[in-house]
Amino acid sequence: MNAMEPKIIDIPIAHDQRGNLSVVEGGESIPFDIKRVYYLYDVPGGASRGGHAHRKLQQLIIAASGSFDVVLDDGIKRQKFTLNRSYYGLYVPVMHWREIENFSSGAVCLVLASEHYDASDYIYEYEDFKREIASKV
Repeated sequence: MNAMEPKIIDIPIAHDQRGNLSVVEGGESIPFDIKRVYYLYDVPGGASRGGHAHRKLQQLIIAASGSFDVVLDDGIKRQKFTLNRSYYGLYVPVMHWREIENFSSGAVCLVLASEHYDASDYIYEYEDFKREIASKV
C-alpha cells in the first residue's frame, strides 16, 4: 500500500511573552514542498467536508482554531484523528479517503497541500477509491 502512513506531526513552537509562533517549512518539517494553502471556516454545525481521496496530493491539516475530527481510510483501515491544537498537524499521504467532521464553533481548518489544484487528482466516489486501491495491490 502506501509507504507513508498518516501521522501527527509536532509543529515547533517559539514561546514568547507576546504570544507563540509556529513555523511549517515545506520539505523540512513536513515531507513535501508546499504548493497550495487553503482553509475551511464557518462550517455549519453537523456539516462535514472532504469525502474524497487524492492520487498525487499530500496534505498537512491543522486546526488553526477550534477543533474537528479527520477520518482517514486507506482502503483497509479507518483511523480517526481529533485536531484541536494549532501546533499539531495531521500528515495525509496520497490515496487516503478523508472526511472532516465534528467542527466546533469558530473552527478554522488550515490545509497545506503538495500540489496545485488539479480536478483529475480527485476521487469523489468511495467505491471508485476502493477499486483503485484494489488494483494497486
